[in-house]
Amino acid sequence: MDHNMDMSPPPPMAPMKKHYTSMTFFWGRKAEVLFTDWPGDRRGMYALALIVVFLLGVVTEMISSHRVDRLTHKKGLAQTAVHTLRVGLMYLLMLAVMSFNGGIFIAACVGHAVGFLLFRSKIFGKQEEERVSDGGAKYCDLPPTCC
Repeated sequence: MDHNMDMSPPPPMAPMKKHYTSMTFFWGRKAEVLFTDWPGDRRGMYALALIVVFLLGVVTEMISSHRVDRLTHKKGLAQTAVHTLRVGLMYLLMLAVMSFNGGIFIAACVGHAVGFLLFRSKIFGKQEEERVSDGGAKYCDLPPTCC
């Protein structure tokens, strides 16, 4: 009985691409935010990612602060379009934060804070009567973000 089996090693696997995905928060510019290999490990691209995430937070708060009924007579369609845009931006922000990069998380939070300060707080002249309907109750055409 001949037991001379071919004991050569299996063929090598194709080299695997290194991913920067982490399941805990980490600090550093080596991240993958929203798109494959973006920003990668380039400083300029990481700075751009921080700016984009910050602006997404500001724009989300801006969209959430505007009353749609002043803009159009087709209020229902406009509300639906604005709601869809706002939710889409919030999902993009959520996906960016899921990169678990500490800088991206802070940029998202600061973007929301600055957007709220600029567009929804009373500091910059938002008067209470602007947000009150005929019945005296607070009015907001996008209820999930009303305070």
